[in-house]
Amino acid sequence: MLNQGGGRILAIVGALSAPLLLLACEEENTYVPPPLPKVTVARPLIKEVTEYLEFTGTTVAYAQVEVPARVPGVLTSMHFEPGTPVNKGDLLFTIDPEEYEALVKAAEAELIRAEARKTETEKTLQRVETLVERGHVSQAKVDEARADFSSAKAEILVRKANLKRDQINLGYTEVKAPISGRVGRNLVDVSNLVGQGETTILTDITTYDPIYVYFEVNERDLLRVMSMNRKQDADEGRAGKRPPSPLELGLANETGYPHSGITDFSSSQVDPDTGTLRVRGIFDNPGQLPLLLPGLFARIRAPIAKRPDMPLVTERAIGFDQSGQYVLVVSAEKVVEKRRVTLGPTVDGLRVVESGVEADELVVVNGLQRAREGVEVEAEQVDMATLTASAIEGAINVDEEARSQKRVLELSDQLPMSGAPEADSKSEATNLDPSETGDGPVGESGADATASDPAAE
Repeated sequence: MLNQGGGRILAIVGALSAPLLLLACEEENTYVPPPLPKVTVARPLIKEVTEYLEFTGTTVAYAQVEVPARVPGVLTSMHFEPGTPVNKGDLLFTIDPEEYEALVKAAEAELIRAEARKTETEKTLQRVETLVERGHVSQAKVDEARADFSSAKAEILVRKANLKRDQINLGYTEVKAPISGRVGRNLVDVSNLVGQGETTILTDITTYDPIYVYFEVNERDLLRVMSMNRKQDADEGRAGKRPPSPLELGLANETGYPHSGITDFSSSQVDPDTGTLRVRGIFDNPGQLPLLLPGLFARIRAPIAKRPDMPLVTERAIGFDQSGQYVLVVSAEKVVEKRRVTLGPTVDGLRVVESGVEADELVVVNGLQRAREGVEVEAEQVDMATLTASAIEGAINVDEEARSQKRVLELSDQLPMSGAPEADSKSEATNLDPSETGDGPVGESGADATASDPAAE
């Protein structure tokens, strides 16, 4: 049995719990659905797309020439700085010319002698022909005079040829640039004997502008391009040689393909060992320090077709599973649907969708983890053009510029204002303790002011 105190406690608890039970009976237990998943959607960007074939290749110099010593002799001087540009005909080296100058003078003297003999034999022939008409000499004398005259004329031709040879050799003592380009280092120092017994290479010259690029086209791409070219020639009624195809080139450290060129040459047959066709492109490469050097790795692409009204979506919208590639679209009823897609090349950060998506459909570009096929979602629409690589880069640059301007303003606020040094000095003097100023009158006036201040008292 409960005592009297315990009964009183139970009565109090019962009186307090009765209203709570009545309130609980009046409220109904209703189900509140969770909020819809939020996703971002955008319609595909529709634009004309150029289809490319991409290759890898190697840059090769337009021309590279070794400069030899064409006559033997001692190298007396060098007239260029290694590694600098030279023009065709510029003097590079000088070989001692004294010996060859002497040979030229000797050849000139021999030519003068031969011309004098020709004059003498010509006059002799004229006299003999006059005498034979009068019957004073025999015909044999005439034949002998004619033979001497012909021999003298032939001797002149020989002496002229010898003189020309010696003049050429004298010209070879000045070693000149055979082409324009960049000259290499000197391979032989001054005062060395060159060209004696064997060819001596003095230096080399490389032409960089223009520059060649060699690359290989596989059999599948080659047959495809050939088929497209035949169809285009038939449509345009063109017969004969096709114009050069445009090419674009980019180096390993460059974004995109900033260099433009054309095809220049292709092999006459496919290599059966590799199944590829060797093709050469030519590119402008101006400047004293050109951007393209021989031997560099190059990325190359060739436009082969233009496809109008192609849909493009951001890479973030593309999903992958065991059955392939897909995107999620939101229907008019705000329900997520899965679409299998066939993808093409990337253009400005967006991926070409060759099939699977229509131009007016809303593609999920953000929130793929929250979107499920057949689930209703809350969609926020954005413009696909803002998701291109160039638009994103531009937004980043604008954001960085705004941050830098904000930082400049913050730093300028921290600097003392120019044009108000007196106000700053006055405020600093006001905050000083009169006893620490070291100025007697100011200290005294401060003490007096404090003593006469009624509030201080």
